[in-house]
Amino acid sequence: MSFAFPLWGFCIAVKIRGLGRAVGRIVGRGLGKKDGDDFDGAPQRRRPTALALMQRVPITVANDVPAVPEAEPAIAGNEPMDTGAEDALDEAEGFPGGPRDPSVLTEYAEHVATSVWSGEERPELKLSSHGRKVHKLGRHVPTIEEMVIGTGLIPLIMCSVDTGNHGLISSFVKRWHRETSTFHLPVGEVSITLDDVASFLHLPIVGDFHAFQPLHIDEAVLMLVELLMVSLEVAMAKTRHCCGPYVHLSWVRDIYQCKCQTQHWTVAARAYLLHPLGCTLFANKSTTHVHVVFLDVLRDLTQTRRYAWGAAGLVHMYDQLNDASISTSQQVSGYITLLQCWIYEHFPLVAECNADPNYDEVPPRTC
Repeated sequence: MSFAFPLWGFCIAVKIRGLGRAVGRIVGRGLGKKDGDDFDGAPQRRRPTALALMQRVPITVANDVPAVPEAEPAIAGNEPMDTGAEDALDEAEGFPGGPRDPSVLTEYAEHVATSVWSGEERPELKLSSHGRKVHKLGRHVPTIEEMVIGTGLIPLIMCSVDTGNHGLISSFVKRWHRETSTFHLPVGEVSITLDDVASFLHLPIVGDFHAFQPLHIDEAVLMLVELLMVSLEVAMAKTRHCCGPYVHLSWVRDIYQCKCQTQHWTVAARAYLLHPLGCTLFANKSTTHVHVVFLDVLRDLTQTRRYAWGAAGLVHMYDQLNDASISTSQQVSGYITLLQCWIYEHFPLVAECNADPNYDEVPPRTC
């Protein structure tokens, strides 16, 4: 047998076994029960005491069933507030159809997606692809083959897509965000990784990083004279024509042919490798120029292989995508072959491509 009674706001249940009806009468009197009442009967409602009224807890006597306090009425001050105003405030701080938290994508206001949402559709991007220029140089002469292969850059000559898919590249560029270095797609965030570079290009992703320092035009002239063995007047004329520390890719091809004829094989190998670096891995928006600074890593061809070319090329690709994702940009550069083949590989349903049926998994995946 048990009973419940309020004690300073707490409900305490006490078990009584074998104490006899006398104890029951004593407890019953303590609760206002008379001697003639049936203590062992069904639960009965009793007149609440003053303390019970203060605590708003009913006194109910039951067999082995503790009394449960009634639920207190809801207080208006504890009800959840209407969050409609807060949602409207969050919406006002964000972007229509874009992120609601502007502290994450801090440059979203300049992103092309903002212009597209507002109805200012950007025209199709111009692709600064040099794929066809790679083949204009032709295959290297047998004399410099050992030097070229030893640098580890031969995949840049093997892997090149002549024509870029403008619509496909433009669609992915619109979904690139520089703050996260990822494409924001309906399936989530994806990006080109170092593993992709190693698989697609077979370029080293582990090694030393060369610190390409900005060159003054005078420093570029001296580098051309030293490493390509041209006269000071010619070097000055070529850099002046490009308005900076650059030279034309067509002129680099001429230097390669000239040094092969004069049998300056090391210089010929430098010119031969500078050409694909400017056409592929470090392609810029000029479509015709290559930066002279890349000659510095070709100074000692026996040490060229130790550089992480794949990682450097991926950083350059990220930089080009960052610039192209801005609403005012009208051009995208970088290694377009890498980007386009990455899309073909991971999104086969997005675009069709003609795969080489004779590919045997030995050459780079881009092939």
